Amino acid sequence: MAADADVEMPEWLRPPATGYTADDLDRLQDLPPHTELLCGSLVFSVRQTIFHAGTVSRLDRQLVDQVPKGWEVWRQMGLRLDSRNRPEPDLMVVDSRAGGGPEQTFWLPQDVVLVVEVAEEGEVEWDREVKPRKYAAAGIPYFWRIECEQGRPVAHTYELDAASGRYVSSGTFQERLTVRCPFPFATSLDRPHRGRQVSVPGTAE
Repeated sequence: MAADADVEMPEWLRPPATGYTADDLDRLQDLPPHTELLCGSLVFSVRQTIFHAGTVSRLDRQLVDQVPKGWEVWRQMGLRLDSRNRPEPDLMVVDSRAGGGPEQTFWLPQDVVLVVEVAEEGEVEWDREVKPRKYAAAGIPYFWRIECEQGRPVAHTYELDAASGRYVSSGTFQERLTVRCPFPFATSLDRPHRGRQVSVPGTAE
């Protein structure tokens, strides 16, 4: 017990009274992977499911293949909305002219045209309510949310309404996601859980 008392606790276990800032994420040591900052509080990722991993991987590949010239797709990288909010969306489509060099750890909202969140059980409230509200307030034009409904993926797409500063629904898609904005994009939503196929020696490929 005495030895345990001498163990130094990570700094992030003792938050400041005013909460953390976006810059603190680059300073704090030993933070768990994919830690986000929302409303000045650290938010830790839940254990990833096959649905989440498969859906993100599938959309990542399809977006990379279909995104127009001048845009790039980034996966699970920070988005600095303001000094107290730095989430880490599952996917972002970003202006390829933006960026501050290889040591950059986040993007800025003015460089982002689309944010995609794949809702995990335990994080649905964040992805349905908190994050969309903050993405809209930051002026990001398009937001997609993918959820597992009755065992199948369903895509909910939104566009920013300039008058209200809020997202409005632009569609709900099952089996296939097809949109014209922010750029023409189409992909099947079926079987997002399938991973990379591995050939076994002695079997037909």
